[in-house]
Amino acid sequence: MKKILLFLFLGAVGFTAYSCDNDDDVVVQNPVDYDTYSEAFDISPNFSMVTNNLYRFKDDFKKPLVESDVVLIYMQIGTDGGAPLWKLLPYTSYVPSSPNNEAVDYIYDFSKFGVTININSSATFSLTANPGYYQGKTFRVVTVPAKTGVSKSAVAPVDYSDYNSVIKYYNIDESRIQRKN
Repeated sequence: MKKILLFLFLGAVGFTAYSCDNDDDVVVQNPVDYDTYSEAFDISPNFSMVTNNLYRFKDDFKKPLVESDVVLIYMQIGTDGGAPLWKLLPYTSYVPSSPNNEAVDYIYDFSKFGVTININSSATFSLTANPGYYQGKTFRVVTVPAKTGVSKSAVAPVDYSDYNSVIKYYNIDESRIQRKN
């Protein structure tokens, strides 16, 4: 009887050891998110006057954004060797030779249905009298997935203030960016 119990015990231990093997429990997650993708387009908006110190542009998206998308807006602030230089909004431009440290702020907000860009100046600086701050401006609207697969405690995988870093990380083909009318 002792021998039978010993064999039963060894059989149970062997079965348990084999069934507890967790080599098949490995779940491989692909870091690429195939159901959302990045988009970009350029706009040269016609701003509407709200006050002498506030001009606004509103635009609706052709189709609503996915809830997990984020909109980034960059303003072209110049060129470097023919290539545009982009600055992430919000952006503050200080009026040169201003005795009162006057400034013009470029800010935006977005919803899943559209985007609004506001240009707001210091109380003593009239945008109406200085149309160069709101006319002839080019903006690049970039839609990216909000979830990047990085935990909250980790460093962000991309520097959103660096336009070139964003287009590289999200594989945005600049040659395919179109101007929205």
